[in-house]
Amino acid sequence: MSLEIWFALLGTAVLISLSPGAGAATAMSAGLTYGVRGAGWTTLGLMTGYAVQILIVSVGLGSLIATSPELFQLIKWVGVAYLVWLGIQFWRQRQSADIESQIAAPGPTRFWQATLVNITNPKGIVFLVALIPQFIDLAHPQQLQLLLISATLLVIDMCVMTGYSGLAASLRHRFADPIAMLWQQRLTGSALIAAAMALSVAAL
Repeated sequence: MSLEIWFALLGTAVLISLSPGAGAATAMSAGLTYGVRGAGWTTLGLMTGYAVQILIVSVGLGSLIATSPELFQLIKWVGVAYLVWLGIQFWRQRQSADIESQIAAPGPTRFWQATLVNITNPKGIVFLVALIPQFIDLAHPQQLQLLLISATLLVIDMCVMTGYSGLAASLRHRFADPIAMLWQQRLTGSALIAAAMALSVAAL
C-alpha cells in the first residue's frame, strides 16, 4: 500500500469514526457516567465489536451478508432490538438508586454491552465490505494490507471514542445533581433509540 493510499484511508477512518451513531452515543454516555478512566471498559468493548466486524469482512462473510437479504434482516433487527432495549433501560432509571446502580455497574458488564452495540450493527459490516476493497492493491499480498487497514481503522476509532468519552467526562460536573443525571440518562436513551430507528431503515 502506497503512502498516498494510506493517507486516504486515514482520512476516511477519521470521518467514519466521527460520524454520529450508537458507538458515539455509547462512548459519550460512558464518559458522563464513569469519567475517562471508567469509560475504558466501554471503549474496549466498542473496539472489540468493531474488530469482530472487520474480521467478518476480512474472512469473506461480509460479502455473504451483503448478498443475503434474509441474513442481513436478521442481524439488523437483532441490533435494532438491542439498541431499543438499552435505550429503554436508560429511560427507566428514574430513581437516584437506579443511577447509582448504573454507575456501579461492573466493568465486564459495560464491556459486553458496548461490544454488542457494534456487533449487532449490520450496516457497519456492509459498509466495511464496500470500503475495505477500495484500499487493497491486488498486485501485492493482501494479508499485510488487510492487517494495516484493520489496525488503522481500529486505532483511529479508539482515539475518537476516547475523545468522545473525554469530552463528555469534562461536562460531568454539570450533571452532578440527580435531576441533571436523570436528564443525561434520558438523552442517552433517546440517542440509542434514535440510532435503532436509523438502523431499522438500513438496506442492502
